[in-house]
Amino acid sequence: MRRLATVLGTLAAAGTMALALPGTASAANGELLISPNVVIDNPSGCYNAPIFPLIVRNNTDEYALVYNGPNCTGHVIAVVPPGGQTTQEFGSSVFVD
Repeated sequence: MRRLATVLGTLAAAGTMALALPGTASAANGELLISPNVVIDNPSGCYNAPIFPLIVRNNTDEYALVYNGPNCTGHVIAVVPPGGQTTQEFGSSVFVD
């Protein structure tokens, strides 16, 4: 129950920030690393996972959303803050704005 509350709190915070902060025309600054060795410089948009489990290291200045479906469909199963990382057994794709 505590983990669910933490995830819901993180999702709420990310949603609030997305609505409150003005949009930018450029990509996130930094690198997004997706397992096993995919490195995306200044990512923007959706990226599919090459293998499972999905390992994400977010070395950008934006939040990364992990989806359980390909092409950023389905449900958000994790929110990775700037400087954070996660391993998701059922993660299929990652979105960075």
